[in-house]
Amino acid sequence: MSLSDRFRQSSNPLLSEERLAKASSQPLDGGVIQRSGSEVMTVDGAVNKTFLLGALLLVTAVYSFFFPSQLFMWGGALGGLAIVLVMSFKPQMSGTLAPIYSLLEGLFVGSVTAIYAAGFGTGLVFNAILGTISVLFMMLFIYKAGIITVNQKFRSGMMMALGAVFLVYMINIVLGFFGMSIPFLHQGGPIGIGISVVIIGIASLMLLLDFDSIERGAEMRAPKYMEWFTAVGLIVTLVWLYLEILRLLAVLNRD
Repeated sequence: MSLSDRFRQSSNPLLSEERLAKASSQPLDGGVIQRSGSEVMTVDGAVNKTFLLGALLLVTAVYSFFFPSQLFMWGGALGGLAIVLVMSFKPQMSGTLAPIYSLLEGLFVGSVTAIYAAGFGTGLVFNAILGTISVLFMMLFIYKAGIITVNQKFRSGMMMALGAVFLVYMINIVLGFFGMSIPFLHQGGPIGIGISVVIIGIASLMLLLDFDSIERGAEMRAPKYMEWFTAVGLIVTLVWLYLEILRLLAVLNRD
């Protein structure tokens, strides 16, 4: 099973228009208290919290990179997944759970990165980080410039694509218990590389949905805790994108 299989659930179920709308319309104390301007979500608040979560992730990622272990890798992966699931049902707990998620996810990311670095060198890791940052800014430019419009049709198409990726990887995991795998999925060659490029493309487009969710949440005057919630969604996508780029570079170096 590929080390990046863990992130097939990172198709970002956290962010949806229904969830944002529900949080925005949810009254405080049964409607007795009205939200003030300081109690609602803002774009700057979500961006600041994204940077904070990224910094926390980086701290534990660096530590687990230099001191990798199976405990860090699987504990971080399963712990991070559990927290994401809790936040999906209890987004109001995001302010408490989001930092814990980032710390756990950092342990996973650092351990996986150490494995790739041991096999292919730190240069590959540096290129994967640089590639992830480059894609982030490229997609931010595309979003701000309106080159790709994030509308309902786009959202529906992305959900279908993400669902397809999720299904393929779940099938592959099940086949792995029987010593089999989906052909070309984790292999080199033109077809395997093409599949990786498509998945990276989907992860990249997912960033547009994350940006849009942050802006729509602010426009809907969602509660303040949604800043943490949407920040986690963006971090999940970035980690998924990074691991996919890391795996693709490893395949290219192996070939």
